Amino acid sequence: MEIVILAVVIAVVLVGAVSGLVVGGRRKKQLPPAERPSATPTITTPPAEPRVGDEAETPRDESRRTIEEVDLPTAEPPEAPPAEAEPAPAAPEVEVPEPTEGRLVRLRARLARSQNALGKGLLTLLSREHLDEDTWEEIEDTLLTADVGVVPTQELVERLRERVRVLGTRTPQELRTLLREELLKLVATDAPRAVKTDNGLETPAVVMVVGVNGTGKTTTTGKLARVLVADGKSVVLGAADTFRAAAADQLQTWGERVGARTVRGPEGGDPASIAFDAVKEGIAEHADVVLIDTAGRLHTKAGLMDELGKVKRVVEKQPPLDEVLLVLDATTGQNGLVQARVFAEVVNITGIVLTKLDGTAKGGIVVAVQRELGVPVKLIGLGEGADDLAPFDPEAFVDALIGD
Repeated sequence: MEIVILAVVIAVVLVGAVSGLVVGGRRKKQLPPAERPSATPTITTPPAEPRVGDEAETPRDESRRTIEEVDLPTAEPPEAPPAEAEPAPAAPEVEVPEPTEGRLVRLRARLARSQNALGKGLLTLLSREHLDEDTWEEIEDTLLTADVGVVPTQELVERLRERVRVLGTRTPQELRTLLREELLKLVATDAPRAVKTDNGLETPAVVMVVGVNGTGKTTTTGKLARVLVADGKSVVLGAADTFRAAAADQLQTWGERVGARTVRGPEGGDPASIAFDAVKEGIAEHADVVLIDTAGRLHTKAGLMDELGKVKRVVEKQPPLDEVLLVLDATTGQNGLVQARVFAEVVNITGIVLTKLDGTAKGGIVVAVQRELGVPVKLIGLGEGADDLAPFDPEAFVDALIGD
């Protein structure tokens, strides 16, 4: 019995041993050699980022040459087209202004439309059979409406009443002659009407043009240059109106048309220094006349009027100032007289230029402004044309007002 038990125990032990050997062999066969644990840990490199195009291929070690070792084809430069000579800018064509004598011929036609307001109106009233007080009041109203002024109107009416009473009969021709004589007395003045362009010195005559904006001051300066060039004078223009945009360009254009040089400065610059330089250049060039266009100042701005006085003082440090021409718009009437008074307080006005004295103007302003300032009307603007500025002729003016 003991022998049987011992044999069973030995058999169980042998079976267990054999089973252990079999299981261990199977485990060794399932593990691949690469996964066996090693003593040194392995660091795995992260996968490379995907590449595009030529970079997608894994770089290979290959021999490379420098750019000096590569024979590059020599490209011949393209044949340049023959250079064309740029045409030189054409010089502005110099115009020949119309002589001043011919301009006076147009005065009668330009003022013909004003006859109803003054000349023809007066003739119609004076031709009535009975000149009572109502008629004389109408004559006064006609003169006042034409901007003749209160005092000149009263003087003219008194003289007309006296001469009509003495004359007795009044034929149309007698009335026209009477009215012409009395109007000439109002318009006439002993002061010379010619613009002073010869001072008797070796330096050029200096003419300063003043006036408010809108009267045609810069345009008048350019037209006056044409008048002087037509009379055989050499002219230098000074663009001292630095406050109005494009004023200097406008004046330079006028000058180029007649071959007159324009001295100008930066926009907003000192007007007095530009005026000074213009006179200096005129002396250097032996010019006959220097025309200085000043800013169109509002007559209510005291500071700007003071600056105008400064321009005058600076200019007079060289040759004396020969003329100060005040440009007035003939259509402004009594407002123009207010402007004239203020300018006369700042600078010594020597002459008046009346612009827009055509069919829309009131011819009596000629009488009123001469009485107000005590200086003559020297030039009148008859229209928008380049040669529509003419010397003022009292007889031609009165004849145009009353008609043939």
